[in-house]
Amino acid sequence: MRLVSPRLAAPLLLALGLAGCAPKDKQEPDAQVVATVNGEAISRADFEQELEREFIASSNESGQPSPEEVEPYKRALLDTLVARLVLLQEARAHNVTVTPDEVDRGVLRLSSDYPSGNFNDVLAEGQLSMAQLKANEAARLTIEKLFATQVYPRVGVTEEELRADYAAHEADYTTPERVRAAQIVVKGMDEARRVQAQLRSGKKFADLARKYSLSADARVGGDLGFFPRGQMPPAFDAVVFTLQPGQVSDVVETEYGYHLFRVLEKKPGRKLEFTEVRDQVEARLLARGRAEAQAKYEQDLRGKAQVWVNEATLQAIRGRPVTHTAAKP
Repeated sequence: MRLVSPRLAAPLLLALGLAGCAPKDKQEPDAQVVATVNGEAISRADFEQELEREFIASSNESGQPSPEEVEPYKRALLDTLVARLVLLQEARAHNVTVTPDEVDRGVLRLSSDYPSGNFNDVLAEGQLSMAQLKANEAARLTIEKLFATQVYPRVGVTEEELRADYAAHEADYTTPERVRAAQIVVKGMDEARRVQAQLRSGKKFADLARKYSLSADARVGGDLGFFPRGQMPPAFDAVVFTLQPGQVSDVVETEYGYHLFRVLEKKPGRKLEFTEVRDQVEARLLARGRAEAQAKYEQDLRGKAQVWVNEATLQAIRGRPVTHTAAKP
């Protein structure tokens, strides 16, 4: 069972602000440094603490992991930390920052995903303090703002590109056949037959739905609104899509009870015109273009960065570090 949300298990280096220090001479590398990025260090302590979080997030509860289990985590984590540090350095170079209010709002959004009172428990399970979480969120928002200011403004699409994409994907821009139906649902077949007899005698469907139907839509005369195939239970679709507006079904038995359906309206499926979906097409193309531009931006920054990895220290890290506790007086 996953103990920590991946969003909370952000790299510890973000939480600690990546305290920079110059590496020692490469002939005598500092054993407490895992790597440096443009001269800024990723410490062994920070790396091991974040590696522990990675194991917690992946629910590895088997105790001390084997070297074979640790190695993929170490390499992937180091790559992530280096990539993020490169971005944070670039953000500093462009004076990209976030305010405390922005960070607080971000933390509030994270906490809203959890029941009241459970958020602090989640943090504790992931060995993450509120201060670290705020630092993580500040770093995440900073990187988002870097992309928003330095990358995304370069991305645009022309009207010709929009129309060409629409033409190439016309089949994606359609609305399915939809039907608007009403229902009356009761507990037993005998009661359903009695209601059916009242309908045949001229009583209004909506009035009988309000009087007899057990479903929540009874208060609106049983009106289910418009829906396409597949939205309602299959037994509903099998009946209502075969009826014409104004027609009432025979009694239909489902797991919910005994139903009578009346079709109110039908709308056939149709192709949507370009003007109806232009914003949708534009949003899709912009999202794709931004993702591509962001990937290239990150690749270019990484290619220019001076990254040094202390392989001796990295190899010495075997898994979960010993948790240090305060000595008892």
